[in-house]
Order: sequence, then structure tokens, then C-alpha cells
Amino acid sequence: MQYREVLSQSVRSIRANLLRAILTLMIIAFGIMALVGILTSTDALLFTMNDSFSGMGANSFNITPGTGGLHSNRRGRQEKDADPIDFRQAMEFKERFDYPGTKVSVSGLATWNATLKYEKEKTNPTVLVYGIDEYYLSMNSYDLLNGRNFTNVEQEAGTLVTIIGMDIVNDLFHKKAESALNKVITVDNRRFTVIGVLASKGATMNRSADRRILIPLFAERYLYGNPDKNYDVTVSSANSEEIDDAISLATGIMRNIRKLRASQDNDFETLQSDSLLNMLKENTATIRIATIGIGLITLIGAAIGLMNIMLVSVTERTREIGINKALGATRSNILNQFLTEAVMICQMGGIVGIVLGIAIGNGVALLLGGKFIMPWAWIILGFVTCLIVGLVSGLYPALKAARLDPIESLRYE
Repeated sequence: MQYREVLSQSVRSIRANLLRAILTLMIIAFGIMALVGILTSTDALLFTMNDSFSGMGANSFNITPGTGGLHSNRRGRQEKDADPIDFRQAMEFKERFDYPGTKVSVSGLATWNATLKYEKEKTNPTVLVYGIDEYYLSMNSYDLLNGRNFTNVEQEAGTLVTIIGMDIVNDLFHKKAESALNKVITVDNRRFTVIGVLASKGATMNRSADRRILIPLFAERYLYGNPDKNYDVTVSSANSEEIDDAISLATGIMRNIRKLRASQDNDFETLQSDSLLNMLKENTATIRIATIGIGLITLIGAAIGLMNIMLVSVTERTREIGINKALGATRSNILNQFLTEAVMICQMGGIVGIVLGIAIGNGVALLLGGKFIMPWAWIILGFVTCLIVGLVSGLYPALKAARLDPIESLRYE
């Protein structure tokens, strides 16, 4: 019996029991859908975060107030949180840090709920206002669509000028970036002149990178500063191989600026942009393993259901098996036919599950601000898993069918 004929008989058998095959197929499809869907959404979000962090590069690091060990109890007393890196400390660090080939950027969040106005147009109170220095745009991969960056004079004088994101252009200037230049807008009742428009960066993790405006750092300090505010310090090195030496020097300078004694631990942290992403990848590895485990448990139930259906099919087709053997079909032919049926049902369920999983996984990722991806690795995993499930669940019924005595089978009613 040629394999083409085996395949043809398997298709006819599935059609003859179409409803039963569809129900089994859907059980497998839902298991594969859960497996591929969760893994796809996780990978899509990681891919988006990787895009965001890659703009900062592997050769940069941030200095932030310490958080980890500063909450532990010692001798019944709880230690206080680390003090923020205030404006004076950040600027002193920028002045003193002179490692060759590096740049230091200082920035600060002025407010995250500003309201902007231009003539009769007005935004919702959801605009982020950042104070930035001369290196902020290049170190954070912001491109200017129109206009220019702040000049040194504007930075030092704290001139009320601003660079706005595309969401602001859409709200106030009817999506015409060129018409926004040199216009005076009101930011929380303060008048700023627009000198630049940022190219769109889209959304990351459900937060738009375009719904923000940038102002000179000294203007932010004057208008929004307070003693307890923390300022972001980012250091970028031209050579990634020297990043560890730069971190060591930065640590020593910051300890000196924050007046820490030799016996005291650091009350600040240095975080590399790529190390944060690696930490996220390590954490999501656990999610992947758990997802695969849950998917396999679901598929075990589907495999049991498929095996039960195949056993029922063997019983119902006992006479047919006897006729085939009487016409010359060997045990191997019967075994291949039933295994083929089981694998076909599993693979059809796998195709449905993979399509649904890709759609749902990318849908969740897009809702959370991620990007669409085609998860080839998980597609292959889905097909391989379905092949294994089909072989395992169909093997016993196929062996049972192959071992039937042809004479007894022909007598079966």
C-alpha cells in the first residue's frame, strides 16, 4: 500500500467522522494557542523594549539613588531611603567627571500632567515636561523633525523655549509640524516659544514617547525645581570596552560628592542600559518555562482525548480493518494509516492554534505598546509539539488496529 493511498484513506476517515475530528482538533488548537500566544506577546514586548534600550546603547549607564538594601532592618531599626541626586550633585558630577571619550547628560522631570494651549486649542493635562541639557537628544536617540536644539546661551540663561513631541503637534497645530515653529504656546500658564519638533518615536509599554515637551534644564530648575527632586544622570562612553573603568571612576566621584565615608556602602546605583534589558530577559525566561508547562498540560489532556477517539475508531472500523488485511494490507500499512490520521488531526489543530496564538499574542502586545512580530521559533515549536502529540496518542490505537486478527475482524458486527 503506497503512502499516497494511506493518506487518502486517512482523509476519508477524518471526513466520515468530521464533527468528532473537529472537537478533538479544537482541544489541541486551544492548547497550542495558549502556548504560542503567551510566548508571542512576551517576545513582542521584549523586542519593543530592546528597541528602546538599544537607542541608549550598551556603552551607557545611569546613576540613580539606591533602593535595594536601604530598606532592610538592622538591630530593629529601619534604614531610610537613599536621598535623591539633587541638582547641585548632578551638575557637580557633570563638571568633575572627565573620563576620556565620555559625555554626561543631566535631565529632570518637571511635571507629568501639564496642560498646553495655543490660541483656541488645548491639550488634556497629560503632557510630560522634561528639563534637558545639550547631550540629552543624542544620548536618548531623539531626532528633530523640524527646528533645532537649544543653544548654550538658552541653556545657561534658562530661556523659555521648547521642543515639542508629535502628539502636541497633532493636538495644537493640526498635525502640521512646520507650522509649530516659532509659535508661542502656554505651558501651565507660562509662555514658551517652540523652536523644534521631535520625530515620532511611537509608544512603549502603553506610554507615548511623543506626548512630551523638552525645555532647557536651567528653566526646569527655575520653574519646577524643589530640594527633594531627583535628577537623572546618564553617562555615555565612545568605547564600550572601557565602560567598566568609566563606572569605577563615576562611583568614586559620586561617593565623594555625596560625602560618603569609607565604611559606608554606596547609597546610589549604576545601571547599564543593556544590563537592565538582560535582567528583564532573565525574568521572562521563567514566564516562558511556566507557559510551556501550562501548554503541555493542556496538550496532555488533548492527547488523552485523541487517543480515546482513535480507540473508538479502531472498534468502529474493525470490519474495515479485516477487509483491508484480507486484500493484502500488512500490519505496517494499518499502523501507518492510524498514525497518519492522528498526526493529521494534531497538525490541523496546531495550524489553527498557531494562527490564533499569533493573532492574540500580537494583539495583547500592541495594546500594551509593543510591536508586531512573527514568532518563527514558537511556530516551529507548535508544529513539533503537535507531531509528538499525534505520534504518542495515536501509537497505542494504531498498534491495537495492526494486531487485529483478520478472520475475527471480518466476523465483527
